[in-house]
This record gives sequence, structure tokens and C-alpha cells, in this order.
Amino acid sequence: MDALVPKGGLAPTNCSSRRTFRSKPNPPSEGYMVGKHASGAAQSTPQPVMNYRRLGRSGLQVSELSFGSWVTYVNQVDSRAARELMAAAFDAGVNFFDNAEVYANGRSEELMGAVLKTLRWPRMKYVVSTKFYWGMGEGPNEKNTLNRKYLLHAIDGSLTRLQLDHVDIVFCHRADPNTPIDETVWAMHDIIGRGKALYWGTSEWPAEAIRTAWDIAERHHLHKPVTEQAQYNVFHRRRVESEYASLYQDLGLGLTTWSPLASGLLTGKYRQGVPAGSRATLASCAFLRDGLTDPVRNRIVDEIESIARDLGCGLAPLAIAWCLKNRNVSSTILGATRPAQLAENLKALEVLPKLTTEAMQRIDAIVGSGYD
Repeated sequence: MDALVPKGGLAPTNCSSRRTFRSKPNPPSEGYMVGKHASGAAQSTPQPVMNYRRLGRSGLQVSELSFGSWVTYVNQVDSRAARELMAAAFDAGVNFFDNAEVYANGRSEELMGAVLKTLRWPRMKYVVSTKFYWGMGEGPNEKNTLNRKYLLHAIDGSLTRLQLDHVDIVFCHRADPNTPIDETVWAMHDIIGRGKALYWGTSEWPAEAIRTAWDIAERHHLHKPVTEQAQYNVFHRRRVESEYASLYQDLGLGLTTWSPLASGLLTGKYRQGVPAGSRATLASCAFLRDGLTDPVRNRIVDEIESIARDLGCGLAPLAIAWCLKNRNVSSTILGATRPAQLAENLKALEVLPKLTTEAMQRIDAIVGSGYD
């Protein structure tokens, strides 16, 4: 039985890989473009210092706040906005950019790839991930699978769209009950062996499946999964805090977590219904509307906002900082459609030191058992 994590998101760990490295934001450098060159305006507001955490027990360091493209790219963000957002993130010290084959049916990768080519950052300066499982075709080996044929084809398609010769991390986007795990593990090992990716991980896999994959890799001396990408926020935490609890120490599992704002619920903007232009207005996100407008959870958001006021910050930075308070989290993925929104979310770095044990306990008392 998995050990339960104390409330407040602070999972106990004795793993020495949970080291944090501090660094100044990426400096402007001759020969490649950063935000002030890409957007045409110098960045005059001082940026909070970004920290870097090791991706589990691997040696790879990722910024504790990263930038992702789910929902926003293509649907809400065009090429110019994507360039401005990625440049602003990079200027603030973000070095990890997350994508997936299925996002906007491949067009999200194309957009990110075009931006990376335009910005001309040195390849060592950034980390890119993609994910496979859902697929983009209709054939029996083209969707909802992690079989060898699909995976070895999918990586080539992603690299073409991203205009890269390798990605840093490949995630298996869901577990596949119809493909033997050893087949998937061998395929991921071969992708890395062929130089098309450097690390691999899982996304929303059951803990038992992660441990099985790791054990297969250990037994056959293959590349092991080093990270999991799971949803994590004050309303969705059981998997990260309870189900995976034993994996952090036993396997050195890293975590790149998504939806720190619960798809916008934790910004407070859904308290009066669905605002125009928000994620919940998209047809592809219709499944989120009932949860985002849930009156019980929005009352909880009201109460959490009182803590934000006491700390002198906004709701969004507080909710993001809450995720980072869990030292098993390697990086929390941000999404944004506007530079101002991204700048507000990055203030989580300033809020994090203010999140005392007392503040975390107050949040726990407000949320109570009202989380998944």
C-alpha cells in the first residue's frame, strides 16, 4: 500500500536528487533572439530568479516553471503570440518547453518548431518534450497505442514538425493496456539509442505500470523512465501525493506537472460563469465547463483568495507556488495566451518563499476533502 503524503503537498523524500539550483534568467546573447529582440520592447521589470530542479534521479536540470502548448497553441495563440510568449518565458529563465503530437493534431509542434527556428536559441539552452499515444491517424496502428511500429514512426513525425534532430524528453501519453509493457520499453530504449530522444517518461500512468516498466528496463539494462507527467493542483492531488508516493524514493521518479490552475478555475475567473474568450468557450474543452463553474469549488476559490490577499499576491501565482512547494515536483507547466498573463503566473517564484507551513495548513483547511 502506498504511503500517504502529509497534507500540504509536501511529500517526504530522502532522495538526494531533489537538489535545487538557482540561476539568473537567461541573459541576452549576441547571435540569438530573446524576448526584447523578438517583441521589439526591452524588458524593464526585474524578473524573479528562476530555480532549476533535477528531473528525478536523472542529471537533467529543468526550470521549476516550464511552458506548455496544450489547448492554447493554434486554438488561441498564433505564431506571433507564440514567439512573444516563448521569448518572454526564456528571458525569465524557463528552459523547458512541453508539447505533444496530438496537440492541435500536430500543428502545435509545427508552431513551436517554427518559433524555435526563428528565435535561434543555442540547442543546449532549452529542453523540449513531446508525447505519444493518441496518434493522428485512423488506422489500427495509428492511434491509442504504444506499440513499436507506432512509436518509431511517431518520433520521426514529431522531429520533422519541430524541426529538430532530437527531443530531450518523450512521454508515453497514456498507458496502453493492449501492448505488452516490455514492447513499449524496448521501443523507447531504441528511440533513445538512435539519438532521437535523450530521456523518456510516462504521463498519467498507474503507479503499478510505471514500476513494471522500470523493472523491465532494470532487468534488461535498458533506458528507464525517469519522469511522469501528471495533473496536479489543489483540487487534483491524490495520484501525485498518494499513488506515486513510493516511486519518488524507490525509483527516483521525476514529475513535470500540468494544470496547476485547474484549467483556470484557480484564477477565479469562472466564479460568475464562463467569460468570453476563455478556455471553456472552446468546443474542444466543453467537457471542462461543469467543473469550472461548480459553485462549491468556486466558493473554495473565494476563500483561498483571502490567503492570497494576506500574502500580497494574486490567486494564480499562489496556486502555482502551492504546486512547487511539493519538492517531488521537478517542474510545473504553465500555459498562457498573453505575455501579461505569463508574467503574472511567473510571480509564483516570488510567492513560493512566502508559503509557510501555516499558509499551507490554511489552504488545506479550506479545501478539506474536496479534491480528487
